[in-house]
Amino acid sequence: MEKIYLDNASTTALLPEVIEEITTILSTQYGNPSSTHSFGRSAKVVLETSRKTIAKLLNAEAREIIFTSGGTEADNLVIRSAVNDLKVQRIITAKTEHHAVLHTVEAVSKQYGTEVVYVNLKANGLPDLEHLEDILKDNKPTLVSLMHVNNETGTIFDLNAIGTLCHQYNAWFHSDTVQSVGKELLDLKNLPVDFAAASAHKFHGPKGVGFAYIKKNITLKGMITGGEQEKGLRAGTEAVHQIAGMAKALEIAYNNLEEERNYISGLKNYLLEQLEVAFPDFKVNGADEGDNNSSHLFYNIVNVMLPLPDEKTAMILFHLDMKGIAVSRGSACQSGSVRPSHVLQELLSEEDIKKPSLRISLSHYNTKQDIDKLIEALKAV
Repeated sequence: MEKIYLDNASTTALLPEVIEEITTILSTQYGNPSSTHSFGRSAKVVLETSRKTIAKLLNAEAREIIFTSGGTEADNLVIRSAVNDLKVQRIITAKTEHHAVLHTVEAVSKQYGTEVVYVNLKANGLPDLEHLEDILKDNKPTLVSLMHVNNETGTIFDLNAIGTLCHQYNAWFHSDTVQSVGKELLDLKNLPVDFAAASAHKFHGPKGVGFAYIKKNITLKGMITGGEQEKGLRAGTEAVHQIAGMAKALEIAYNNLEEERNYISGLKNYLLEQLEVAFPDFKVNGADEGDNNSSHLFYNIVNVMLPLPDEKTAMILFHLDMKGIAVSRGSACQSGSVRPSHVLQELLSEEDIKKPSLRISLSHYNTKQDIDKLIEALKAV
């Protein structure tokens, strides 16, 4: 049976060039980069070259890139260290953030008594910036944590507008950029962002590695102790092969960005056209009323509500999986849950939340034939 993968917001296939890079490093660069002998120095060169490559692609400085095990650890590093080291008394976030942020914010609130405030969201999932400004006006030591691209709906937050507001009121701004790094140009030198998080497996790199961006001259102490690796912010021997694979994946992603973005955008438009034909009453969750292809939605994620009976909600993913088609109802990190998506709960009415919604996320590996087969399978549900 031919298998069709349409869950690229969850994870992506490794690029062949990345597999080759990882394999080469594993077989030739097994030294500990903290060792001073030739084997260690050689591994250190790979490590720091990878850091410089990533930094250059994002217009950051190499010293601002801290390697982690992924986006979740990067979010934890920033949020926990902001409370511990920057003496943040309040965190402002949104109820549609990834659980890597939401659960971490809840944990530090319980542990340290940090105040948590949730910014109001508009009907399309965008933050109400007037409400954000009203909250910030008291100049309390604050970290604002708002993601760039929502992992379930593809809603794009305006980092420049949010960061400018934060800095106007002396707040730090952290953004989970896991869904946008490698798929959108980010100029971290000129964006008013103090912290960001990224994960390699979202841009066709290996799982288990990512990085935190921490703007220079912001002093954090980190939360994993035991060594001086990563400027003392993340103790433990670096996974050199994973980091080199991540740098290679990001380099390829940005070299091919325009071509792949145009191709994937075309696929998204084709998907919306075919859904319109097969299910005229379908809706895109997070879209503006009457505009299923709203400009504030990212080009590779489509979250659709299908006009099917409520009782088909539970079985729709199983039905598609039996036909070899992989999509999801929301974040892979909560796919084992029978509860509705926490993101859609914020956007949809009680009646609509019961209806079948699917997240379809695309990559350059997908084709129009993949979409045709998805539509055919949905019609047979």
